[in-house]
Amino acid sequence: MIDIKKIRKDFPMYQNVPTMSNHSLVYFDNAATTFKPQQVIDAADEYYKFFCANSHRGDYEIAHTVDVKYEAARARVAKFINAETNEIAFTAGASMSLNSIAYGLAPILKENDEILLSEAEHASNVLPWFSVAEQRHAKITYINLTSEGRLTLENLKKAITPRTKIISLAQVTNVLGYVVDVKSFAKVAHEHGCLFVVDGAQSVPHMKVDVKDLDCDFLAFSGHKMLGPTGIGVMYGKYELLKKMKPLMSGGGMSSRFDTCGDVAYRIPPIKFEAGTQNLSGALGLAAACDYLDNIGMDNIRNHENELRKLMITGLKKLPNVKIYNEKAESGIVTFNIDKVFAQDAASYLSYKGIAVRSGNHCAQILLSFLGADATVRASLYLYNTKEDVQQFVEACASCGEGGNFLDAFFN
Repeated sequence: MIDIKKIRKDFPMYQNVPTMSNHSLVYFDNAATTFKPQQVIDAADEYYKFFCANSHRGDYEIAHTVDVKYEAARARVAKFINAETNEIAFTAGASMSLNSIAYGLAPILKENDEILLSEAEHASNVLPWFSVAEQRHAKITYINLTSEGRLTLENLKKAITPRTKIISLAQVTNVLGYVVDVKSFAKVAHEHGCLFVVDGAQSVPHMKVDVKDLDCDFLAFSGHKMLGPTGIGVMYGKYELLKKMKPLMSGGGMSSRFDTCGDVAYRIPPIKFEAGTQNLSGALGLAAACDYLDNIGMDNIRNHENELRKLMITGLKKLPNVKIYNEKAESGIVTFNIDKVFAQDAASYLSYKGIAVRSGNHCAQILLSFLGADATVRASLYLYNTKEDVQQFVEACASCGEGGNFLDAFFN
């Protein structure tokens, strides 16, 4: 069981911003970013206060300290997803990780080869592949979604062809929140000679992810969605694949030598993917976030979210003016619209009631035509949310759009 009262004391946001619009603050935009516990803030600040030097460059005591701390952070993150330490490259976030993977794999693609995606993917798992496909004269193809928006093993098998070389999918989609059976998908991908890339931005913060068990070839995720700092992310890749890939960025620290003829020798992974000065404080903060999450327990977090989700769905289903798009999803994401109220207007009204949600296309523009909606509202749960949060949210949704006069209530 999770002790929410105790947990909330760790988060300065709840002490510093207890209300919004004169209502108790309800933060349901966790799929976009999460609050940070004091333990993470302290770990990031420690770098600036006690060993503020560059990594892997200095030959003095403080520089050695930051080297040790930085590599310890890498090892901690590796442990969190059951990877080897040399399979973890720090990036600026999941978007940079996915770009690094896409451009690193580009050379394996030949003309008319296929990259297999789904219509439910986030822009960060679509746009890099668009660019790579154009560069290599390859093709983007899609796995058909079921009527409710799920990805199934059956539809994956139907979509794979002899030309398919790369499959890249979110383990948990960021709008509909369905969980993909990555282990089974990876097995099928490998049986067909394909590499399998996983966008873990919405899964790693909320559920136990074991890359060895899943057998995915690559995994990308961000620190800021899992209680960590912004500007830090992770690219996991099987070491033998990382050795063959070229880095997305070039610069100081990632090459062992180069000459006037343009001959370059890169350092071994993961350093060859970390050009320039890294987000050192961010890496330490991310390691602290891993500690915090493991101390609570990923299974406990997921069970807590599931309990709140059931409560939220039960409440919303009682409202005749609410359409839910993913009632049976297995994650803490609930996507909906309120009749006759545009999504952004609904989000503004909910803000007036003290509730922070996301509205719009959620960077998943291809999915809009599938949903038959121009935009949606998304509420996303995390470990510090409460039953009282859900009750306040449902009550606010009930009053939004009443008689079509919700704007009158908003402005009066």
